[in-house]
Amino acid sequence: MSKLRIYGIARTRAFRALWMAEELGLDYDHVPIEIGPAGARKPEYLAINPNGRLPAIEDDGFRLWESLAITLYLAKKHGQLYPTTLESEARAWQWSLWAVQEVDRGVNIWSLHAVRLPPQERDPQRRAEALKVLEAPFKVLEGALAGRPYLLGEEFTVADLNVAAVISRAVDMDLSATPRLARWLERCLERPAARTALALRAKADAEVPLEVTRTIARNNRL
Repeated sequence: MSKLRIYGIARTRAFRALWMAEELGLDYDHVPIEIGPAGARKPEYLAINPNGRLPAIEDDGFRLWESLAITLYLAKKHGQLYPTTLESEARAWQWSLWAVQEVDRGVNIWSLHAVRLPPQERDPQRRAEALKVLEAPFKVLEGALAGRPYLLGEEFTVADLNVAAVISRAVDMDLSATPRLARWLERCLERPAARTALALRAKADAEVPLEVTRTIARNNRL
């Protein structure tokens, strides 16, 4: 059996796949290719993911792309972190898809204009707009965490990983209006596997050319 291979630099959505692999204790190879012509648009990668996007995996000859599909597949294959009933499985899919649809862009824009761009290039208006957009979904998440430490109950699952991975760029955001969300996010990101994946992402963030970050900021609009 060949080793799992994860394609994509950790500052992309490959972060989710790397976190999941660490949670499951998998033996894997990380291929930290970049976005664009020098990486994800090269013919050899397009043979794996014809969309030219990150991440993708190869698992004993099986190829898969889309980060949520990857995390859900790995969790189910290895039996850990995956729900055990049809209803909880549906909830895991619900929260995973919800996070990408309702939260991902707002958090990304906020982090660009609060942390990732040089201070003189940050746009306070775009940061404020992102915070406004995030108010409603964060209230939804705050309500969902009432009386439970994790989204599906007492145990950390793939649902928590997928949602926390999206919100992880908001660790410096003021979350005092949603204290349950803040405590939940802290619990998720303090996990050893999360800390390993976060370290990989921090290294990738530190090495990214400024022009790449500027391009990401230009392309991210609410």
